[in-house]
Amino acid sequence: MPTSSHRRRLAAFLAAAVVSLSACGVAAAEEAVVIPPPAIDQAAGSGTETAIFAGGCFWGVQGVFQHVKGVKSAVSGYAGGDAKTAQYETVSTGATGHAESVQVKFDPNQVSYGKLLQIFFSVAHNPTQLNFQGPDRGTQYRSALFVSDPEQRKVAEGYIEQLDKAHVFAQPIVTKVSDAIGFYPAEAYHQDFLTLNPTYPYIVYNDLPKIENLKSLFPADYRSQPVLVLKAKG
Repeated sequence: MPTSSHRRRLAAFLAAAVVSLSACGVAAAEEAVVIPPPAIDQAAGSGTETAIFAGGCFWGVQGVFQHVKGVKSAVSGYAGGDAKTAQYETVSTGATGHAESVQVKFDPNQVSYGKLLQIFFSVAHNPTQLNFQGPDRGTQYRSALFVSDPEQRKVAEGYIEQLDKAHVFAQPIVTKVSDAIGFYPAEAYHQDFLTLNPTYPYIVYNDLPKIENLKSLFPADYRSQPVLVLKAKG
């Protein structure tokens, strides 16, 4: 059952789609950007590593990473604020410091942090949009990376500098890099939302194209069966 915030998100999307249709004649989801891999990347290691990505609504970001080979789990949640405010309705006010985020656990022998960054900047979101993504507005939809260690910070900051110097995007990248000081999983109804709701209008318009772009631009890294949170818990 959609919450009031779900309804607000859908209403914002529908309003934006109407504007797009009126202005352009055709409403089209934002295209992916072909970008080079990072010049500096982490070396392969043993065990499982963790990275946190924020790039607008977590439904689409989670959905993208769930389809990446080497990803063991991708969980929607909140990062950047306090535990006591890590609830969807509260975060949706934009006053908590939280960003809708996705915690990705991955096998560095199968996929590197740098490759995850390349996918994040290329197909998961638009890193030049300040405090919004598509129809979603507010600091909770900001572009951010919450790094687990100094090596991740080095790779992330180096890659942003590399892409900006190469003028890969028409505008400067606004993604902020911060230390990961806490991640709080979102409510169960947010988990696997893209997979469980493939006909939901917001998903159809904003997020399913991201999966197709991942498949097209990163065929060697794409897997057809997503790794799901609910299945893992079951």
